Amino acid sequence: MSTEEPQLQNGAEIEPERTPEPNPARETATTSEPEPNLASQPEPDSTALAITDVDPNAQEPTDASIQSNEADKPQSNDQNARPELRKDEGSRTFTMRELLSESRSAEGDDASSSQSQQSTPYHQAEQNSAAMELINSVTGADEEGRSRQRILTFAAKRYASAIQRNPEDYDALYNWALVLQESADNVNPDSTSPSKDALLEEACKKYNEATRLCPTLHDAFYNWAIAISDRAKMRGRTKEAEELWKQATQNYEKAVQLNWNSPQALNNWGLALQELSAIVPAREEQTIVRIAISKFRAAIQLQFDFHRAIYNLGTVLYGLAEDTLRTGGATNPEDVSPDEFYSQSAIYIAAAHALKPNYSVYSSALRLVRSMLPLPYLKVGYLTAPPAGEPVAPHSDWKRSQYVLNHEGLQQVNKLEQKQVQNLLGRPDVTNSEKRAIKVDVPDIVSVSACADLTLPPGSGLCIDTIHGPFFLVADSWESLDGWLDAIRLVYTIYARGKSEVLAGIVTG
Repeated sequence: MSTEEPQLQNGAEIEPERTPEPNPARETATTSEPEPNLASQPEPDSTALAITDVDPNAQEPTDASIQSNEADKPQSNDQNARPELRKDEGSRTFTMRELLSESRSAEGDDASSSQSQQSTPYHQAEQNSAAMELINSVTGADEEGRSRQRILTFAAKRYASAIQRNPEDYDALYNWALVLQESADNVNPDSTSPSKDALLEEACKKYNEATRLCPTLHDAFYNWAIAISDRAKMRGRTKEAEELWKQATQNYEKAVQLNWNSPQALNNWGLALQELSAIVPAREEQTIVRIAISKFRAAIQLQFDFHRAIYNLGTVLYGLAEDTLRTGGATNPEDVSPDEFYSQSAIYIAAAHALKPNYSVYSSALRLVRSMLPLPYLKVGYLTAPPAGEPVAPHSDWKRSQYVLNHEGLQQVNKLEQKQVQNLLGRPDVTNSEKRAIKVDVPDIVSVSACADLTLPPGSGLCIDTIHGPFFLVADSWESLDGWLDAIRLVYTIYARGKSEVLAGIVTG
């Protein structure tokens, strides 16, 4: 996206707090909150190596805020551009697994060095020496950092010894790369000897060598991508940064290919694409943005309460709305309008806030986008449905009508209800058609999924399975279907997490 226009930037780049551990082997096990009981939802991978999920009870950063600068914003289509929602500067991407342990015990047996090609013993010794020199020159910015760095330095020596014993020990290479990556965080940003970039570059070499020796090491590809991303961030919006972001996306892609059940890798992949879209030529931007959307959406489908991916999807849609508005809005009837993109963005940001109501970044974002919701509803749109109670009705009997979704469920809007027809007694006239209006209550939902069946009219089929049986609907397009699927699933997830009152406050407060 253009740097000259205000935009809702990705804001849920998070790095969980990492604590040292002496165990040189790769950790297995990430923890996440249990998933709601939706049949269509895959179970999260409980054995993903070296990918640490966010602790749901961890302290959230509170220093980021939304700043509206409407007076400075350029106009487009005779409207003021939307104010900017700034990135959460107090947090970073999901990153490498928690490294050494706070116990500071002196156990460990791995080490590392790296190159993309076979190394001679002399060259490996040279590489080991260079890496150790970098590690030894890191002191840490404060007492805590210095204490942490002493543990990292000890671990690096153990990994170097392991590599000397066995140059093909990819576990040692991988763990040494983690130590270098962790040490880079202890470097003062103004330091030139060593520089943070030099440590990250050395870490990348070791990840490269580890993956050469073990091409299926998905956790190494994942953390390698993070190290590359950190290097790219130091270079602003330059050609060199563009190349690094491309490398990062390639490594995230490899990590996902090797471990498809990783919502964190998909989320980070989307973030890297979002950053890349801000650098590439304008003709490539929209294509990359739409790929980023697909990655965030895939992350959410793996973990419906993954609030960071939910929020990031909201930010990228906000940016898409900004770009569409700036370039003149939708030009074809089939195109999505800027207002629709803004509304979609608001849905995801509202859902992220409902799942994490105490997270100040989401609260600030919600204040910016809440008015973009079709209040008092979360979503309003059109779906085609059979007569109530007749799911196998002839296609000619299916009718397209308006539906509304809120914290309570999905409701067909009946024309008689809209007009509030009254009988002679002055009471609402509850006709048979009103009684038969389709309504799905959130607690009754079992699963929500796309479907294709000959009994459905042509189009984008949607099945909402409930304890009372399935409801079949058809969306206007596949893009519209994605929006409905996400919105209904998110409302159910919020209900399953006991946060429906928060969502109710958003849409009705």
